[in-house]
Amino acid sequence: MERILVGLKRVVDYNVRIRVRTDNSGVETDGIKMSINPFDEIALEEALRIRERGQANEVVIVSIGGSESQQQLRTGLAMGADRAILVENEGPMDPLTNARIFLELVVRESPKLVILGKQAIDEDNNQTGQMLAALWERPQATFASNIEINGSTAKVTREVDVGLETIEVDLPAVITTDLRLNEPRYVKLPDIMKAKKKILEQISLADLAVEPSISMTTLTFDPPEQRQKGIFVKNVTELVSVLKDKGLI
Repeated sequence: MERILVGLKRVVDYNVRIRVRTDNSGVETDGIKMSINPFDEIALEEALRIRERGQANEVVIVSIGGSESQQQLRTGLAMGADRAILVENEGPMDPLTNARIFLELVVRESPKLVILGKQAIDEDNNQTGQMLAALWERPQATFASNIEINGSTAKVTREVDVGLETIEVDLPAVITTDLRLNEPRYVKLPDIMKAKKKILEQISLADLAVEPSISMTTLTFDPPEQRQKGIFVKNVTELVSVLKDKGLI
C-alpha cells in the first residue's frame, strides 16, 4: 500500500497523578508532563512495523490541537514516521468533528489504512474511529490486538467481551488499536535530531472546510471522593453482616 495515516493526540502523561483545578473548570495541565496518548503510540508503532515489512511506503501522522502538539508530532517523527500534519485548533473538539477532519485528510492523502488508538485516556470517548469509518463508508476493525496485512485485505484479531474475534476487512479501512497489540519502541537521541528535519505541515480548519462544533459541554469537574479507611472483621459471619448493613448484598 502507498500510505498509512495515524492519529496522535496530546494528553497528560499516564504516569502523572491527575489534579482538578481549584475552580473545578478542568484538569490541571500547567507544568504537567504531556505525552502521546498511549493507544495512539501503539497505533503508530504498528504502522511503522507494517512499513518495515515492506507493506507500506509511507506513514503520515496527524494531530489536532494547538501549536504545543508539535512536540508530540516531533516525537512521532523521531519514532520513524515520514511526515506530520498539525491541524491547528485551540478550542475543545468533539469526536464527530475530529472524524470529519480525518475524513478531509483521507480525501487529501488517499491512505489505504487509517490506524487510530481505540480511545484517548483524557476523555475515553472511543468514538472517532467508528465515526470516521461511517463517514468514509469503509470497513472498520476496532480493539485490534493483532493485525496481518494480506494484499488488499487486513486480518484483525480484536478483543471482545467473550474473548478474541478474528475478522477480515477490505482495504481501505479504519483500525483502532488495543493495548496488547504491541510495545512501542524507545526514541533514541539521533532519531530526535533527524526528526527536526522532517516535514511538519500546519494547516487550519478553514483549509479543510470543517466547522468546529461541540455537541456536549462539561459544566464542572470534581475529583473522586477520598477512599474511606477500611475495617477489620473477625470472621465471615461478621463480614456478611457488615456488607448487608451497607446494602452491598
